[in-house]
Amino acid sequence: MDHLAPSNVPVYATTDEQEAIWDRCADRGHPVIAIRAATRGYLVKYDLQHLDAQLSQRTLQKLRDRVRSRRPYETSPDGTDPISETEGVGGEAGAVSGELHAPTERAARDLASHISPFVLDRSNWR
Repeated sequence: MDHLAPSNVPVYATTDEQEAIWDRCADRGHPVIAIRAATRGYLVKYDLQHLDAQLSQRTLQKLRDRVRSRRPYETSPDGTDPISETEGVGGEAGAVSGELHAPTERAARDLASHISPFVLDRSNWR
């Protein structure tokens, strides 16, 4: 599997549902890509910890750049980012795991699908 379609990204709201998704991915030897339905929006979560893996620095930067390119904010005239990395990507995007914010389930599904090739491709891991 090298890509998740938006309709195939699991959504959870409870701890039991989250644990079931993480357990299923661990049993299959896959990283987790899922959406948490939160009180104020949605969180796209990815996780490689159970695989004792992490994204390479190059892949992580590409993932962050790709997510930033989808965010609606202006860069400064000199091309630098006027806001922090966390705000720029809309959450935390780390080498082992990440949580990226989205306002709607549809936006979260699209974002999860958009980042899935970075997370699922084992050649991007170290």
